[in-house]
Amino acid sequence: MAEALAEVTEAPRVMRSGAVAGWTAALVSAAAFGTSGAFAKPLLASGWSAGAVVSVRLGLAAVVLLIPGLLALRGRWRLLLAHWRPLLAYGVFGGATAQVSFFNAVQYVPVALGLLLEYLGILLVVGWVALRTRRLPSRLTLVGVVVAIAGLVIVLDPGCMGALDPRGLAWGLLAAFGLAVYFVVSAREMTLPALTFVAVGLSIGTVAIVIAGVAGLMPLRATTADVVFVGVTLAWWVPLLELALVAAAAAYALGFVGVQHLGSTVASFVGLTEVLFAVLWAWLLLGELPGLPQLVGGVVLLAGVAAVQRGQALSS
Repeated sequence: MAEALAEVTEAPRVMRSGAVAGWTAALVSAAAFGTSGAFAKPLLASGWSAGAVVSVRLGLAAVVLLIPGLLALRGRWRLLLAHWRPLLAYGVFGGATAQVSFFNAVQYVPVALGLLLEYLGILLVVGWVALRTRRLPSRLTLVGVVVAIAGLVIVLDPGCMGALDPRGLAWGLLAAFGLAVYFVVSAREMTLPALTFVAVGLSIGTVAIVIAGVAGLMPLRATTADVVFVGVTLAWWVPLLELALVAAAAAYALGFVGVQHLGSTVASFVGLTEVLFAVLWAWLLLGELPGLPQLVGGVVLLAGVAAVQRGQALSS
């Protein structure tokens, strides 16, 4: 009887600790992803193609994570075969497609609009979950979706961006699809260790980009010329290291942990905070002060995220 009572009282503590771990991992992941634009921009300006930046970024991240990932596997190679479908989807769509499409999109539309298009993928996540469970989201969740999207629009202010380039629109929507796959696949229950899954997935994504480049489907163009970042001239490999270690290895690994704890719907909306972190990084690194609309939009966005989380908690 005492053991049963202890299990009952322990369960809420485990759930709370899991939620804290999930939110912490998801927020740190969003902050890491938020550095991508600032560090990729000087490389693209110096002559690097989007495909080359992403291939090196994902490839280096995979190398960094591969050794601890294989150690965590402990020789259970059959797990890789058992998870080949989610690994393939994660690498090709969640890694390669999402990143290459976003960097291609921002060559034709402003970065803010590219982010707005990419994060429309969270609507695909909500739709997919509704189809899979055959149950509509709760009213509170739907309100949170609307509020969060409204906050995102306020922060990015797409009304001041002029005419849309159809090429940027197409790439942005493809990035949205890749982002949706990233969250949906990451939320699946699996026995493969997190580091192993991310390392192998990013390796697959890197191979997919290289194959596409060799086949002539996308340019793989790189240069060793110095880049200018925050008014300072740096070697080309400095921003690449940040993109690989922080904006890829840490971001993808922590993002996977966050989705595993929070679920695809909540984690995808927490991922919206990447936009807020991108604004913060632009302020700290580039001296671009956020205006009042961005601050208001940030509050609205966070309120929407909280509503989605609460709605999911009540319906589960």
